[in-house]
Amino acid sequence: MKNSKLVIGLMSGTSLDGVDAALVEISGFGSQAIVNFKHFTSNPFPDEIRKILLKVSSGEPVSSGIISNLNVLLGQIFSQAVLKLCSECHLTVNQIDLIGSHGQTIFHQSEPRKLWGHTVASSLQIGEAAILVEQTGVTVVSDFRPRDLAAGGTGAPLIPYVDFVLFRDPILGRVLLNLGGIANLTILPPKCQSNQIRAFDTGPGNMLIDDLTRHFSQGEKQFDAQGQQASSGKIIVPVLENLLSDPFFKKKPPKSAGREQFGQCYTKRILAMAELAQEKDIICTATELTVRTIADAIFTNSDNTFELNQLIVSGGGVHNTYLIQRLKNLLPHLEIMTTDDFKIPSDAKEAIGFAILANETFEINANNVPSATGATHPVVLGKISYGQNYRKLRGFN
Repeated sequence: MKNSKLVIGLMSGTSLDGVDAALVEISGFGSQAIVNFKHFTSNPFPDEIRKILLKVSSGEPVSSGIISNLNVLLGQIFSQAVLKLCSECHLTVNQIDLIGSHGQTIFHQSEPRKLWGHTVASSLQIGEAAILVEQTGVTVVSDFRPRDLAAGGTGAPLIPYVDFVLFRDPILGRVLLNLGGIANLTILPPKCQSNQIRAFDTGPGNMLIDDLTRHFSQGEKQFDAQGQQASSGKIIVPVLENLLSDPFFKKKPPKSAGREQFGQCYTKRILAMAELAQEKDIICTATELTVRTIADAIFTNSDNTFELNQLIVSGGGVHNTYLIQRLKNLLPHLEIMTTDDFKIPSDAKEAIGFAILANETFEINANNVPSATGATHPVVLGKISYGQNYRKLRGFN
């Protein structure tokens, strides 16, 4: 087998912005993996596709035919992202060894429920891997979440394994914060071993802020740029206190969240409670909910046996300067940095993460974190769709 691989990671998150694609070179695997970031590109969804994805992922009724067609269509869009990345890097696609594709989550139910006499927890990501293989010829690892769910986990978060590979430190205690649509934390004590990782979703990241911004701008704005609206508003204290009483925030990890908890229904709840308030005050309050739940989660889950030194932030929320400043105000004991300080672009980190997870799967190395997901044991995540390059990649003639 090759000593190193060129791997592309593909990610489309709960914000439904589009497909992120990152190219990395990876040598080895597990705690010995060496990851060298090469290139990143972001590919926004066309408006009509974003709208139907939002409708589907919000639980609105659609036909099975629409979901089936979206699955194939997203496979095509993900393939285009791979080809665009290769073009920008002046590579041919046959120089790529492996693709890790998260797909687009349209449903995530991490808590088991009784259905027709059976207990079921499930997660559904679309973006057909077979299309990726056919249009690129490259071996693809996809559908990462179901195996963890089958092992009794919540299927999320999955990036903590990546945080362990990239950011563990022999001296410093670190918190990794991803500010996507949902916010999630990974806590790494000094000299962290894989069984010491603690990670979970804290609640909404950018999701409510973005939804409210779209609502008030009638779709003209997709997000509160640099937190300008929030910074000019005031917190509506009764609304904030009501939101903070949500049972999710009090629940102990492992726990995960998505649009099922904090999507359009939650946005409507905020608007109903604050129907007479100014737009900027409502967005300010939603931003404070994100900040407070993150800070509270860090305080609640801090371990007296070691000190936390750094908070390292990634995801689209790093561009919300008001939100980051509020985190600095509430967490003055932590040095707040971004993954860019470690040569990992903050917008690219999750795509890089799925490249790393794909490499672990290909090497048949367990890559979930049971302490984060609640799985009963470590498992190898994902499903492999073999491309034309598979025999060469495995070292066969």
